[in-house]
Amino acid sequence: MITAQLSSHRLNLCCPASSADALEQAIRVADVCAANASAVDQLGAFPVSEFQLIAEAGLLALPLQAELGGLGFGIDAGSMYATLLVLKHLGRGNLAVGRVYEGHVNALQLIQTFGNAEQIRVYASDARDRHRVFGVWNAEAADGVTIAPLGEGRYRLSGAKTFCSGSGYVDRPFVNGRLADGRWQMCIVPMDRVSPVVDQSWWQPSGMKATASYKVDFSDVEVDQQALIGDPGDYERQPWLTAGVVRFAAVQLGGAEALFDATRQYLQLLNRLCDPYQQARLGQMAIAIESGHLWLKGAADLIAQHAPIFGGDPLVANADSAQLVAYANMVRTAIEQICIDVIQLCERSVGTRGLLPPHPMERIIRDLTLYLRQPMFDAAIATVGQYALAQSDAAHALWSNYDAGHDAEQDAEC
Repeated sequence: MITAQLSSHRLNLCCPASSADALEQAIRVADVCAANASAVDQLGAFPVSEFQLIAEAGLLALPLQAELGGLGFGIDAGSMYATLLVLKHLGRGNLAVGRVYEGHVNALQLIQTFGNAEQIRVYASDARDRHRVFGVWNAEAADGVTIAPLGEGRYRLSGAKTFCSGSGYVDRPFVNGRLADGRWQMCIVPMDRVSPVVDQSWWQPSGMKATASYKVDFSDVEVDQQALIGDPGDYERQPWLTAGVVRFAAVQLGGAEALFDATRQYLQLLNRLCDPYQQARLGQMAIAIESGHLWLKGAADLIAQHAPIFGGDPLVANADSAQLVAYANMVRTAIEQICIDVIQLCERSVGTRGLLPPHPMERIIRDLTLYLRQPMFDAAIATVGQYALAQSDAAHALWSNYDAGHDAEQDAEC
């Protein structure tokens, strides 16, 4: 466990004091991650020292609301753009680090949205004071997890999860499962107190090797009532489920940014600065990455417009949820294409020689290609079209009434 490694170090584990400080810390951590990424790019490895640095920088507490000792990154809608930039930078440093940290942000957002006061207090202390890493292990195959009550507030799990990123290092993963009536129940498993069966041979990928995304069998693991978060079905509620895709899209954009930087450095070393074809390709890459930043900003603005906290209050219906879901799917789709375009432009720019180790482009392309394969791609696009077809607003007002906002600014000036 990463937390065991921390005990022998004197660390400044305070949460950053501001969004600007958090971003500065994320950039510093990302630079270290980038320098060490090749060393951990192997099966069975995990970026342990990188997560020690994340803990030292206070970034494990960052997703907690202010009253819990954090800055609300991932839960406070007003800080969403800063959250996405932190995720982007960690992805720029190492996509494996960004992937696992995004799960930590996701998990703490779920706890603070759907957990009760005692659960929020306990799990916040785990992240803030005990430096536990959280995650969300939701993928499974036919032998998926079920949750059965044993009585007296105890529950027994059966079955396995796949793609469990950070296996052996994530301390508090969500291991959601089906109840007897078929409903989906969120559940956190304290990994330091149980002994599930971990199948490392299941993870044989070409990319994202250092995520340690093994198959884990939780059969006969028992948990108490404190481990069950929210009501059955809460995990699948909208807009929380789909709006969260903007987080992993931000990490992916960081990978594209790293690829841009590596491509440019390679061409500079070869003195290809005056080649018009290379200039054109780098121009296209720059445009693509800036487009990704604008998509992230648009998502953050819409999330902030939707409600004060991410997704809104679960007890209050919001008529704009479908709009937020559709926009998040647009962001996910657009950034995936941006990343694909950047990969292709890089490959054309550097040729075969530039795609051989130890050049970082080869590793980044492997990691990013695998990470882009998120589920339900076609359904995400269809959701966008479904929403757009159901609306009667003009295109300029479909996602946000920009004209009305401009008029309001003019009125204020007058």
